[in-house]
Order: sequence, then structure tokens, then C-alpha cells
Amino acid sequence: MKEIFVTETRARLRSWLALGYGLFIVYVSLSPFSGWQNQGLYFTEVLTSPLHLTYTAFDATLNLLSYVPVGLLVGLALRARLGPFASLLLSMLAGGLLSAGMEYLQMYLPARISSNMDLLANLLGALLGTLLAISISSWHWLFGSLLRWRSRMFHHGGEMDFGLALLVLWMFGQINPSLPMLGNVFISEVARQPFAAPVAPPFDPLLSATVMLNLLMVGLLLLTLLRSTRHLVATLLTVLCGVALIKFVTAALLLKSWALLLWLNSESMVGILIGTLLLAVMLRLPRPLMIGSGAAITLGYFVLVNFLLDSPLPAATASIYHWHYGHLFNYNGLAQTISLLFPILLLAHLWRVKNV
Repeated sequence: MKEIFVTETRARLRSWLALGYGLFIVYVSLSPFSGWQNQGLYFTEVLTSPLHLTYTAFDATLNLLSYVPVGLLVGLALRARLGPFASLLLSMLAGGLLSAGMEYLQMYLPARISSNMDLLANLLGALLGTLLAISISSWHWLFGSLLRWRSRMFHHGGEMDFGLALLVLWMFGQINPSLPMLGNVFISEVARQPFAAPVAPPFDPLLSATVMLNLLMVGLLLLTLLRSTRHLVATLLTVLCGVALIKFVTAALLLKSWALLLWLNSESMVGILIGTLLLAVMLRLPRPLMIGSGAAITLGYFVLVNFLLDSPLPAATASIYHWHYGHLFNYNGLAQTISLLFPILLLAHLWRVKNV
């Protein structure tokens, strides 16, 4: 019975993560989902065209790396149920169908280029990810340690697996360096003139309120997942430090040098401070009242970021990047989409766990 429970738990969470990453691939492949038209192309022409016509080293590398997680997550989900050979075949089939579907649909998007080179790079990435999944799935000591740690720290059940996947989604949306720490509004400073002193923008309390509510939402999510509230501070601190570290690394790779720490502003610091104090108060509330307060906080956040804040478009952040590839617009648009979906999914999670 214990082995069945462990297998179900492993497969369920891995399946949520694989599904989430698959939706990410769909988003970045087809965004902004507009301008659909028949361009007179046939998919057989795309598949048989000379590779050098659509080849660039940057695109090939990016397509390969983007599908490594596809093979890894799908492979890990399948290995919880199937043997190595079946997992390899089905994982490659899933990666191939996903890639072929995206390349086919891109034929109807004038802003996109459907390429057989992209398809080959995607398949190679999925293969590498699947081989990695099959390799690490044999590390029983690692998975045993992770499962024991998870059993000690978090509740079990389908609702909790969904909540953990939701936490990963939130972290994925937060690592964008053109968003302030725990913020929702994109940084849109204009390009600076050499040797010109920047003008400090006025303090915006609404941005601090956004950060505060965002912190309360993720804190509440952790409270529904953790077995003991005494682990909340350490877990929340670990999550925030992880986000800040990845945010800094991403900023160092993508942003201009003068914009390296723009994501760390006064509104964020004030919001984090107030949110931490309020979270300490929520710890003392009875569970039904805590869930109700969390729902009200989530609704408040949704209304604030969608109807009260004058948030600039993702394209407005272009001046702070030293990269000029079109993929950045998809990256920023994805962060905007996650900030829209997260409170809705969190409300669904709170409804599911209210009686747990």
C-alpha cells in the first residue's frame, strides 16, 4: 500500500509539472495568438526544405534547450509508472507531437517561421531530457530522501500536489528581472543618457500594496501545504531567496548593467515588511478564518493589478535589456499571463482545501 501511495504521489506531481511546462511551450510558440491566416504553405514543404534556409545557431540552441525540460518532466512522470524503454518511446512521442503541432500552427502566424530545423532541435532536446530522466530515476537514494523530506514537510493528496505545482508556477513567473521583487508592474524606465543622473520616481503605495498582497498569497499557499506552521518562516524565506537569486542571475544575463538591481526597489521592501507582519497575524487565525481571509486577499490582489494599477505593456521594458531578440516579448508576456492566472488558480486551490 505504501509503495502504491508513493508511486501515485510521484506520478501526480510530475504530471502537473509536465503539463504546466507543456502549456508554457504552447504559449511561447504561438504568442501573441493573433493574425492567424493561411499563407499558402504545406507542412510537407516545411519538413523537406533545406535545413540551412532556416538555421541560426542561436535559434537551434534555444529550441534544443527549451525541449530538454519537456523530455525530463514527461520522462520522470512516465518512469513513475512504466519501464525505461516504454518511457523513452512515449516521452519522445509526446515531445515530437508537441513540437510538430507547434511548427504546424506557426505556418498560420505571419510573425512566426515554421522550420524543420526547429523540429529537429526540439526532438534532440526532448531526447536529451528523456535520457536524463531515465538516468536519474534510478537514483533511489535521491528520490527516497526527497520523498521522506516531502512527507515530513507537506500534506499529501491531490489538492496538495496541485498546490505544490502552483507554487512552482508562481516562482517561474517571479524570476523575470523586469518585474520588481514580488511586484506585478513591469519596470519601464526610458533608456538613460550617458553620465546623466537618473530621476528617482515618486514612491507608489499601490505598488507596495501589490507586493504585500503577493507575499500574503504565497504565504497562505504555503500554510495550506505545510504540515506544521513552525516551518513557514524557513520555507518562505527559502522560496524568496531562491527567487531573488535566480532573478539576479537572469538580470545579469539579460539586463543592461545600470538596470541590474532595478527589481529591488523601495516599494518592494516596504511591501515585504508589511506583508511579513500581517502574515504573522494570520498564523494565529483559525483555519476557516485563515482560508476566508486568504480568499479575500487573493480577490483584492486580482482587482488591484487588473483594474487599479496602470501597468505598462511587456514591450515597454525593452529599454532595460541588452538583448534584442523577439523571445523577450514572449518572456515578459508569459510573466504577465502567470500574474493573471495565479490568483484564479489559488482561489480554486483554497476552495478545494477548505475542508481538508
